[in-house]
Formats: sequence, C-alpha cells, structure tokens
Amino acid sequence: MEFFLVAWAHFLALLSPGPDFFLIIQTALRLPLRYAFGVCLGIALGNGVYIALALSSAALLTQHETFFVVVRSLGGVYLCYIGWHLLRAPKVRESASKALHVKAWGKHVALGFGSAVLNPKNALFYWVLFGAMVSPDTGMQMRLWYGVWMVAVVLGWDMVVALLAGNRHTKARLYGAIGWIQKGSGVVLGLFGLGLLVGL
Repeated sequence: MEFFLVAWAHFLALLSPGPDFFLIIQTALRLPLRYAFGVCLGIALGNGVYIALALSSAALLTQHETFFVVVRSLGGVYLCYIGWHLLRAPKVRESASKALHVKAWGKHVALGFGSAVLNPKNALFYWVLFGAMVSPDTGMQMRLWYGVWMVAVVLGWDMVVALLAGNRHTKARLYGAIGWIQKGSGVVLGLFGLGLLVGL
C-alpha cells in the first residue's frame, strides 16, 4: 500500500508541466528525437541525484520520532501548498531556447541534467516524499527499490512526452489538456497533504 501511495504521488507530480517538460517539448520539436531522449536521460539522472540524497537523509531522520513528525508535518503543508498553486496556475506556454538548436547528444544530456539539478523544487519534493510518506519501518532495500522505480518512471514518462511532442496533432491535444492535468494533480496532491496532517 505504501509503495502505491508513494508511486502515485510521484507520478502525479510528473504530470504537472514544469521546466523539464517544456525543455523536452522544445527539443523534440526542433531536433531529431534522439536529442530529446538525451534530455530525458539527463533529467532522469538529475532526479536520481536528489533521490539518492533524499534516501540517505530521510533514512537518518526517520530514526528519530520527533524529526519524523516534523518532516511529516512539513510534508503535509508542502503538498497542500503545491496543490493550491496547481489549482490556481494559469495555462502555461512554451518558451524558446537557443541551446536546443545545438546538435550534440552529450550536450543535451547535460542540458536535461542541469534543468533537473538546478530546480530546487525537485530536491524538496523528494525529501518530503521519502521523509513524510515512507514509514520509518520501511527497510533500506525497499527504499532503494522506490528510488530505482522513480528514476525509471521519470525516464519513461519523459520519453513518452518526447514521442508525443514529435506528433503535432498529439501536441495540440496535449496542450489543450494541460490546464485540467494541473488542476486534477493539484486536488490529489492537496488531499495527500491533508492526509499527512490528519494522520499525525
């Protein structure tokens, strides 16, 4: 049950368009698909860095009940905060980037990695996810499985986005649904946050 809740919260966060999403979209539209896949790999690796840090720090924090309660409280507030902003968010639009015109696969991996690592929301999200939603009784082996699963899902989902972006008809439909995706994700993440607060 815990894995389902953690995996679902993580996937909902992926559904909310952010800088990484639009970086993939623009790359897929302007260059051959392999460059967009390079961006996807970089983003997954960047997420992996924060997941590894969250795994180690959260495992230490949850050994102390007081810290766990504090983290859980902050996690509930943070998820409610994200949910509220997603509900109020205006329709997002893509922006241009000259860096996306460079035809060097390694540079696009680095571009994706930088986008993920330089986004502080990623660090906070994974720290909250592991610190607030994963039980102190969950062993390190299972936590590692959570981490591997999340990196794989980030990579898989981003590659799907890249594939869809290559089809202009699909892209038009995807952009039309962004508002509903944001609001739906906002509601569910807000409910997760309230659940954490109520469960204290």
